[in-house]
Amino acid sequence: MAETVKLLGTKGSPYSHRAEVALRLKEVNFEFLHEDLAHKSDMLLRYNPIHKKIPVLVHEEKSIVESLIVVEYVHEAFNGYAILPSDPYERAMARFWASYIDEKVIPAFWMSCWTDGEMQKGFTGQAKEALTILESQLKGKKFFGGDSIGFVDLAAGMVAFWFGILQEVAGISLLNEEDYPVLCRWADDYCSVEAVKESLLDRKLLVAHFASKKEKIFATKAPVYD
Repeated sequence: MAETVKLLGTKGSPYSHRAEVALRLKEVNFEFLHEDLAHKSDMLLRYNPIHKKIPVLVHEEKSIVESLIVVEYVHEAFNGYAILPSDPYERAMARFWASYIDEKVIPAFWMSCWTDGEMQKGFTGQAKEALTILESQLKGKKFFGGDSIGFVDLAAGMVAFWFGILQEVAGISLLNEEDYPVLCRWADDYCSVEAVKESLLDRKLLVAHFASKKEKIFATKAPVYD
């Protein structure tokens, strides 16, 4: 009997994207169930009653939540493509840099887009420093994972695709080829991977989405991915 695998998420979310790419890299047959985050489904509330967020992976009626935890689960539960390194030290370092992206890179960049004045200046400085440190981890490598994408690359998917959209809508230029040539080259290579391309929403749709939500985001500073 075939395994039952479902992914609750939305194509516009960089966090759902992580889980979807992981499943595609492993060549897992799965059902993608789109969630309207403004009207969360009973299924989402049942499978993730604590956080009530996406993504949620449902494997044989067991739910796994939080995007990076989902990616690790996919790596361990299914045969095939190695998302995490086999070496314990390299695996620990991959987890460290994935956490760095979530804790340092994404928040600073996001706030740089939706603040102004001295507050924006402070967040911009933090974002530039974080991006410089992140770029240094690509020295001599095509991907963070080496010759092929891995755990850190999936964690940085928002950097590769969503950052360009956000700064276009916000009218700023933080991540650009002049200041971060290696990171921008990596972003192009990442978005060219077939499993990644299949997991991305059309860029024009996302630009329109964030543009329509711009005033709301600027007022609340809260992410809007639905």
